[in-house]
Amino acid sequence: MAQVRQRQVFYIPGYDPIHPRRYRELYRKEGAAQAAISGYQIALSPKTGGGPYGWHVSARIEDAPVAAEFEVLVWSDLVRDSMSNGIPATYLQLLRTAWAYIGSGALWRLMRLRKGPVIAALYPVAMLLFQLAVAAALAGLAAKAVALLAAALAVPGLLATGVAVLAALAVLAGVLRGFRARDGRLFAYYLMHDYAHSARLHGAYPPDLEARLGEFGDRIAAALAGEADEVLVVGHSSGAHLAVSVLSDLIRAGRVPSDGPALGLLTLGQVVPMLSFLPRAARLRGDLRFLSTRGELAWIDISAPGDGCSFALCDPVTVSGVAPEAKRWPLVISAAFTQTLSPERWKALRWRFFRLHFQYLCAFDRPGDYDYFRVTAGPQTLAARFDGRPASKSRIEVAVSKYTSVQAA
Repeated sequence: MAQVRQRQVFYIPGYDPIHPRRYRELYRKEGAAQAAISGYQIALSPKTGGGPYGWHVSARIEDAPVAAEFEVLVWSDLVRDSMSNGIPATYLQLLRTAWAYIGSGALWRLMRLRKGPVIAALYPVAMLLFQLAVAAALAGLAAKAVALLAAALAVPGLLATGVAVLAALAVLAGVLRGFRARDGRLFAYYLMHDYAHSARLHGAYPPDLEARLGEFGDRIAAALAGEADEVLVVGHSSGAHLAVSVLSDLIRAGRVPSDGPALGLLTLGQVVPMLSFLPRAARLRGDLRFLSTRGELAWIDISAPGDGCSFALCDPVTVSGVAPEAKRWPLVISAAFTQTLSPERWKALRWRFFRLHFQYLCAFDRPGDYDYFRVTAGPQTLAARFDGRPASKSRIEVAVSKYTSVQAA
């Protein structure tokens, strides 16, 4: 069915501790901006009924009325729990995460794909080490100052040494706490926790996340048994590989009815290789391989080289080394920021890396064939909208991962 009047959208965020209302407000603001640019109508209203956080969308796009129900599949509580480490524990995470990527050889292979996300991964390591170096230098100066003062006051040697050590420790702790208090601008701790979460089990999903994926699957399965014309799952950033695993589980379990709604998977700004290249990511690699052959869904992958936080135009199945001969998904398409954003807009956003990572969910002032709001609130299914659209010529389709084992279905 290509014509959609009712759509159920499930949005899976990336590694984000913030309340999901931010996504409603982003959709409201950017949807209004895109509607004004593109000449269609779109309006939000509160969600009715229970279940996860969401909202209702009423739209008239391409001269057709469409109603869409949005649900955010929340795992921000798990993210917050993983970010609850103190300063010393975060530095221990740094060592463990660096070893997970360097010791496994994954880091060098990731660098063969895109430099941007690897630099983004190295940034928190460098920034945290810089902060430690600054704190240590200031602590050393404080110790010397106390020692000089103690000598001038003829303080006994042992007592003077003890006071100098205490002063150094106090300065060290104070400077590190000061840096952490400013992490809303530096993002060093946030990114360190993000990469540590992926590397903690060397690519395997932790039990609490596996349980949450099961809950996500139940919500999507219920919608597939409902009256929507299309069920669309959107996975952004780290949410992309979670969406792959959820839908793989549903199809394997026979929970996608052949006579049910059209099923679409839209992955945006994916960072799949950060997990799939690790040695114990057999579950994810198996899901990628499985989903890439399935006819129960359409899978479109959107990214852009201008997004330095994603593995732009890297086919996540192929680069992970698990592409089967019967592979049909995903269709890898570029959002082409340098073309779909005006020169003025691109200039304003070019160095705002985190903002660009969310551009897929925002308005384009020179929209191409990708428009988030047409996809989620327009009258065509995901499959119909991109039917006949060729994959990006600049996509990367080379097996790069060292680890290619897959979990048995």
